[in-house]
Amino acid sequence: MVVPAGGSLGTWNWKRIVSNMFPLLVVLSIIVLWAGITLEGAEEMLEEFAVLAVMVPTMVDMGGNLGAILSSRLSTRFHLGTTELDPRDRELWADVAAILALAATIFTALAIGAAAIDVIVFGGVIGFGTLLLISLVSGMSVAVIAIVFSFAATYGSYRLGIDPDDTTIPIVTNVVDVFGMVIFIGVSALVLGF
Repeated sequence: MVVPAGGSLGTWNWKRIVSNMFPLLVVLSIIVLWAGITLEGAEEMLEEFAVLAVMVPTMVDMGGNLGAILSSRLSTRFHLGTTELDPRDRELWADVAAILALAATIFTALAIGAAAIDVIVFGGVIGFGTLLLISLVSGMSVAVIAIVFSFAATYGSYRLGIDPDDTTIPIVTNVVDVFGMVIFIGVSALVLGF
């Protein structure tokens, strides 16, 4: 187990937390601007297919939440000393499978809700099949990215001697938000031929 020079991973020290997090949060804030720029660039498509704009917050938020769930589980296992991120660890694969199953459920429900809103509010501009395709392809792609960044952020923090509880959630949620927005806009544009 790698332990920071000043103590154990479980030691709470606000100076260490601030010194680790402040530069990280500045960099992550700049990265998140990319998502805003991507959204701005898709304004015409979102105006024409307004139901997509309704899907954006859920799409972006759920990807980060999935990553946060996995990061929390991994951080807890590191703190308890029950994992070394061995690819033969069946519990790790069970966690990954659970995240993917949860993603499939959430993004299917998103498509169903969006289709209902599309019919009721917008007169059925996009069909359910198209919304389901956009939601599942985008959502499952975001889930895979959330899994990769959860493992990378948790293991990287652990190896650097930084408490993963301090770093993983901000890293994973911000990075997945950006990728979620880019992927959702890209998949939507591709499927709708925009």
